[in-house]
Amino acid sequence: MKFVVSSSELLSHLQAISRAISTKSQLPVLDCFLIELSGNTLSMTASDLEVTMTTTLETDETVEEGRVAFPSKMLLEILKKLPEQPLTFVVDSNTLGVDIQSERGKYNFVGQPADDYPNLPQVEEDKASSMRVPASLLLTGITKTLFATADDELRPVMNGILFECSPENLTFVASDSHKLVRYQRLDAKTEFEASFILPKKPASLLKNVLPREDGDVQVEFDNKNAFFTLPNYRLVCRLVEGNYPTYNAVIPQDNPNRAVVDRVDLANTLGRVSIFSSQSSNLVKLHYSSDEVMVSAQDLDFSVSAFEKLRCQYDGDEMEIGFKSSFLADILENIDSSNIIIEMSDPSRAAIVLPFDKNDFEDELMLLMPMMINA
Repeated sequence: MKFVVSSSELLSHLQAISRAISTKSQLPVLDCFLIELSGNTLSMTASDLEVTMTTTLETDETVEEGRVAFPSKMLLEILKKLPEQPLTFVVDSNTLGVDIQSERGKYNFVGQPADDYPNLPQVEEDKASSMRVPASLLLTGITKTLFATADDELRPVMNGILFECSPENLTFVASDSHKLVRYQRLDAKTEFEASFILPKKPASLLKNVLPREDGDVQVEFDNKNAFFTLPNYRLVCRLVEGNYPTYNAVIPQDNPNRAVVDRVDLANTLGRVSIFSSQSSNLVKLHYSSDEVMVSAQDLDFSVSAFEKLRCQYDGDEMEIGFKSSFLADILENIDSSNIIIEMSDPSRAAIVLPFDKNDFEDELMLLMPMMINA
């Protein structure tokens, strides 16, 4: 087997799929990239059994098709330190010896048998659902929700993003019990109603490669696996089993207190004031009055405190509510609108954060649970 390929192009593709490889792999072959040459098309695969990612690129001077597993760490380290140039790969199909010939040198190592590499799961046609989603829309939905997923071994359903398809919209939901994000797209619909929970790792992999892709993504899923087919990549992953909590039940509907505030100003103020919050609680207090909000924090153990006042439009009763500063900062960072709406009912119930400026085809809602304020 022999082929010639651009070093930088090969590195770009391998780095994108290398994130699928686990650092604690139980099978030695899973520390490798599966390399398959068919005609002028080079297919590269990385997997940890739960998530498998494949990409393809066109090669030059192809001789003899074949399959072999290349050690991933060694190959990536070579490519990272090489300037852009054509590389010639020559693989001995009997000994699995690999020669990489560059402009000024030659590198030799031994691959592993491709037959040892696990087979990809296949979609169960009789149980599968399918839809096409623009790459930019899928990227937005994952980016808006991924930060709110949990790391909870006792409730694995919270460790992923819920996808809900319906004739009305496509909904992305994530929650870690402290914050919740619901992002709906009214311009993405299906003729059926279905849902699945995408784990955090494949969601992160998609977030990494989707900015490079144009066009639509083919999404197929059955009871066990999801398949994302992009123009240059394909991702297959095992889904999270279980039923997602009824998230709509925890979203408060009647919120008489409403504030409109500059998002960037609030985020910057929060960043400065939260430095003075207690290290154990990260508590910051927001005190709302007619035309301003006062952000304050204190750490009694070190006798430090800070407060800042911000102009805002506030309609409601004067009130003070407390939040974990890092959670509030996450929400402010993941809203694009220059101004935001914060809706509240009382200091013990969840606050709703909404974008002030939004498009007709999207509905974005973020929820944050408050912290108790000690008198």
